[in-house]
Amino acid sequence: MNFQDTNNKLKVVLSIGDESGIGPEIILKALHSNQIQENIDFILVGSKKNLQNTYDHLKSLGLKNIANPNNLEIHNLEISSSDNKSKSSYGHSSFKYLIKAIEIVKQYPNSALVTGPICKKSWSLAGHNFSGQTEVLAKSCGVKNVGMLFTAKSPITGWRFNTLLATTHIALCEVPKLLNIKLIHSKLDLFKEFCNSYTKKPTLRVAGLNPHAGEEGILGNEEKDWLNDALITWNKKNRDIELLGPLSPDSCWNSSAKAWSQKNTETHDGILAMYHDQGLIPMKVIALNYSVNTTLGLPFIRTSPDHGTGFDIAGKGIAQSQSMIEAIKTAIEMTKNSRLLNTH
Repeated sequence: MNFQDTNNKLKVVLSIGDESGIGPEIILKALHSNQIQENIDFILVGSKKNLQNTYDHLKSLGLKNIANPNNLEIHNLEISSSDNKSKSSYGHSSFKYLIKAIEIVKQYPNSALVTGPICKKSWSLAGHNFSGQTEVLAKSCGVKNVGMLFTAKSPITGWRFNTLLATTHIALCEVPKLLNIKLIHSKLDLFKEFCNSYTKKPTLRVAGLNPHAGEEGILGNEEKDWLNDALITWNKKNRDIELLGPLSPDSCWNSSAKAWSQKNTETHDGILAMYHDQGLIPMKVIALNYSVNTTLGLPFIRTSPDHGTGFDIAGKGIAQSQSMIEAIKTAIEMTKNSRLLNTH
């Protein structure tokens, strides 16, 4: 199938997310941006009435650079009654939007999914007991080995900054219980496949779990007991990868900050973090507004902005849309790469 075939343009399916948050606003702003290439078919999944109300409200605030829902293809789902504006109602709607968006993207081999922010508490109140959209995607696609990757392309240097999480939405006390050799190997396999779409010989780094990567057992035993051996055994089977680690987490991302802001400096292709905040704090500090959440291991490309619902600023017209723009751009770029590699 020829990606350049104009009769088979790439389709980007956009799930609106929680409509009581900033999702509808940042999507309408992003789709008006001149940063998004024009030869893409967009399909929005959500309430057309809500999108129209959002558009009218933003216009009344004096905003001009927003897409008109009347000019967009919308798969309209009016799930909740207009007088039911509870958290559980919004949670149920956003969950149903995601499920329908997954169904739609599965119908088109030349497509990608971009998801708006959701509220996990609202999902729980609505009886949808998933810790995040990643887990719903994995179950819906029947995939066990998925990875939560945060990626950002520097507007300064053009370098792509990648951080993959070994564990995702779990309590910090559960992290050491879930980490093991098999899990680390599976995440490195996903990471290698992703990085190979950009380079033939990736350089990957692995952060230690404990401060100073355990300091040879003084500050923790995981590195000494099994993580060192896990990295050595994986690297022996993947000699085309330059693998460094486990590295001290407090300095592991120092070179990332330099590569993001300074040209002609040392770079790497990705860092594997042991848990959510270990990877997300440096990612968001370094690549503020440009970081994108993507799910590795699915049969299609899925991305999302790296922020939440922004309930505190919803309806004020001040939500920044750069992360949503980057999510759309990244979905397009990754789908092109995966089509060329026959992996999507």
